[in-house]
Amino acid sequence: MTTIPRTWGVVAVSGLLIIGSFITPSGSLLSDLLMIAAAVVAGWPIAMSALHALRSRVVSIDLLVVVAAIGALFLQNWWESAAVTFLFALGKALERATMNRTRQALSDLVDAAPDVATVLRDGQPHTVETWELVPGDVVLVKNGEQVPVDGHIISGHGGVDESTMTGESVPAEKAPGDEVFAGTWLRSGILRVEAVRVGSDSTLARIIHRVEDAQDDKARTQTFLEKFSRWYTPGVMVAAGAVGLLTRDINLALTLLVIACPGALVIAIPVSIVAGIGRGARDGVLIKGGEYLETSARVDAVVVDKTGTLTHGRPELTDVDVLDPAYSADDVLELAARAETASEHPLAEAVIRGARARGLSIGQVHTARPVTGRGIVAQIDGHLVSVGSADLLDSVPDPTRLRHLNELGRTAMYVGVDGEPVGIIAVADTIRADAPAAVRALHEKGVRVIMATGDAEAVARTIAAELNVDEVHAGLLPEDKLALVRQLQERGHTVAMVGDGVNDTPALAQADIGVAMGAAGSPAAIDTADIALMADRLPRLPYALGLARRTVRTMRVTISIALATVALLLAGVLFGGVTMSLGMLVHEASVLLVIGIAMLLLRPTLPSDEPAASGASPRATVPA
Repeated sequence: MTTIPRTWGVVAVSGLLIIGSFITPSGSLLSDLLMIAAAVVAGWPIAMSALHALRSRVVSIDLLVVVAAIGALFLQNWWESAAVTFLFALGKALERATMNRTRQALSDLVDAAPDVATVLRDGQPHTVETWELVPGDVVLVKNGEQVPVDGHIISGHGGVDESTMTGESVPAEKAPGDEVFAGTWLRSGILRVEAVRVGSDSTLARIIHRVEDAQDDKARTQTFLEKFSRWYTPGVMVAAGAVGLLTRDINLALTLLVIACPGALVIAIPVSIVAGIGRGARDGVLIKGGEYLETSARVDAVVVDKTGTLTHGRPELTDVDVLDPAYSADDVLELAARAETASEHPLAEAVIRGARARGLSIGQVHTARPVTGRGIVAQIDGHLVSVGSADLLDSVPDPTRLRHLNELGRTAMYVGVDGEPVGIIAVADTIRADAPAAVRALHEKGVRVIMATGDAEAVARTIAAELNVDEVHAGLLPEDKLALVRQLQERGHTVAMVGDGVNDTPALAQADIGVAMGAAGSPAAIDTADIALMADRLPRLPYALGLARRTVRTMRVTISIALATVALLLAGVLFGGVTMSLGMLVHEASVLLVIGIAMLLLRPTLPSDEPAASGASPRATVPA
């Protein structure tokens, strides 16, 4: 924390000495001494940095500046020496300030960690430090307070601002049984929360640790440039020495040392990586590091598990058809729902939820019997109501409609009254409202979308047709998904795999990029995934790939600027007109330009991924 003020202090003192030299009579002893002092003040930290690097057997860029500045002093070019060291020190200070600015996402996360909590012991509230909490403690969270632990709500309702966790700006409504996370804010209501994960085990702590590691992680391009600079810097010194010996112009040799400093090249990659990862962290997208950022930018194929990713992962009522004009659609659905209250079948709850969504009253059924493999039969208002296959009916209806619904991947059932069919209901796993927009966004980025599922072929193809995915692979086992990812890679694709992290683990490990969605509720996913989407929103995937591409594009632009600057300055030195101080001034200007371009990555660009009304899948509706 003290490095930045000290750095700026050096710049300020050196700058004042230079100004003092300019306002004293030119050529006077005082003017020269002030300029020499300015060079020493600005150059001393640079010399210490160069010496430290030499002790580690690294010939750093700082050494080029030190040699050039000392040489200029021996040549009595006081202004050149002061200008070179001052401008280099100014550039270093700006670089550090920029890196701290780009790391602000991490600072925001650290600041989000609560320090105290109100814990209930023997029914009485006690204020304690958060490090004193243990799993199983019950904490009280009031309106306007931070949630101090990861846990489950025991009682109370409220709106929780989870923007630090998921990037969502709208508070999430929470009720008993829901999960909450440390560092989030309660904006309304009051909650009693049982602690599950505390301190360093909390999701917030894991995110902070993940972002710290990610921002320090190096991209392949950065690693290459660092290896390149190990040879580049000594090479420049040898070349400058050779030029000095051949031309016997020491000033030219020193100027070449300064001109060849790849300052902008050194800062271009790390500032872009930190800015890109920091922006993602603010938007609830955790990227494991620079290498994964670069790989994500090359992704051109995404393998997506169907259940729970493209679909909700649970059956919902989709269709209610009337076969007997004496009954309305509501009548058919109400009878079916009442009968299903006595059933323990997984599809029964979908029928009941669908009826309640229509505002239908569902009473309890006291007499009912399940028929294994066929459905259920119940006594309702003096009538025998059946829900299931045609085997439960006395007369066999036209199976065309039922067969059509089954071909669409829906589970269709007859509703009968006293042995006669009165209607058909159907349930199915419905498409997530945000899935169509996510698939479109991936296609717009030139990414192929491949569905891989263990579900039946008919179900998979129906959903794939509605979403317009590029390939469908159904009936897959975990090893089949692994083989699919390998095949895509053999075809030259860079593959991202989105799955639930359990049965998809082999494919996630094989993919170039493994993506965990809704990772706020899964600490393990935060630790293992290459990209963790904190919010359970599929459109965050194309956003993450777009952010990676913007970051890599920024890296390429800044590298081009840095190389072009060095080339133009070298040409200027060889053909005359570029002095040591002018060269350093242009260098630092290029550093500022590179920093400015990289800082553009910090601009908020996350689009609203709230599903529009028109974006909902037609399968989520219940036609009459």
